[in-house]
Amino acid sequence: MSIDIENLVKRFGSTTAVNGVSLTIEDGELFVLLGPSGCGKTTTLRMIAGLELPTTGRISIGGREVTYLEPRHRDVAMAFQDYGLYPHMSVLQNIGFPLKIRGVERADRDRRVRETADTLGISELLDRKPRHISGGERQRVSLARALVREPSVFLMDEPLSNLDAKLRAVMRTEIRKLVTNLGITTVYVTHDQIEAMAIADRIGIMNKGDMIQVGRPLEIYDRPADRFVAEFVGSPPMNLIEAECAADHRLICDLKHLAASVPEVERQRLGGRLRPGARIMIGIRPEHLAIDAGTDAIGDGASIELIEPLGQQTNIYLETEVGKMISVVDQTELRVGDRVRLRADPALVRLIAE
Repeated sequence: MSIDIENLVKRFGSTTAVNGVSLTIEDGELFVLLGPSGCGKTTTLRMIAGLELPTTGRISIGGREVTYLEPRHRDVAMAFQDYGLYPHMSVLQNIGFPLKIRGVERADRDRRVRETADTLGISELLDRKPRHISGGERQRVSLARALVREPSVFLMDEPLSNLDAKLRAVMRTEIRKLVTNLGITTVYVTHDQIEAMAIADRIGIMNKGDMIQVGRPLEIYDRPADRFVAEFVGSPPMNLIEAECAADHRLICDLKHLAASVPEVERQRLGGRLRPGARIMIGIRPEHLAIDAGTDAIGDGASIELIEPLGQQTNIYLETEVGKMISVVDQTELRVGDRVRLRADPALVRLIAE
């Protein structure tokens, strides 16, 4: 079912946690709410679930307004960061508990539990207690308990935060496959931009209660809406160079070659924001900033401050005439202290609003 959010506001005393968020999540979509701690993403999720009531605004699920309905009347299921499993119950009993309290007959209950456990690959764990299974297995049990109800909407609040890096990578792949196969509308909250990029159909980026940008992962990565998104999405973050729009609509920047190379499509995209005197940022992703000996360098050169070899790629931290920049290259023979020249493909240069 689709989810429609209109002008959603949540205040706690004088603090505004969610500030007029409007959003439509399509039927069957895996939508990720992404942002730093305290940005309002979990509060938004809790309002969809009915665990928090909005100060103002409306929430509809499948065309039915649910703004002030109790959680049990919304047909949603939720998986949390801390799993929330009952330690005295077996895995089978934990998964089946939501059906038991709804009065589902035992035979039907056991059938649905076993079908769900089979889908998540945990059938062999049904007789064990939570303390006898691993963190990744507990997370699967938590997901199974939410899914066994066959909800219309599935909500996940940082479900992988307690797992180690390797298991997180495995579990996010499994969650992506699971949600795709089941076709359940899913809202997933995380502060991890790599996790969001890996699993989302679309991402909504929040900061200080505002919804800053909504789009497909590569759209957001390629053309961030503002400085916050450019710096938050991407590891390492985008290189940003300050520029100013002149009266004749030229861009003035200490890196003159870079300012002159900004493609026309970028100027058109910002439209009226490129008025004379406007401050703007020129952005280059680190993997698009090449270290090159050619004559079309974007500046007078740079000095290497740090080389960070990561195996498949190498991060090179540079000091330039406009400040610090980062280039991502393959394995390299360069050394700290080397002077190098930098080049950027004009087609990959972006304009970023302040």
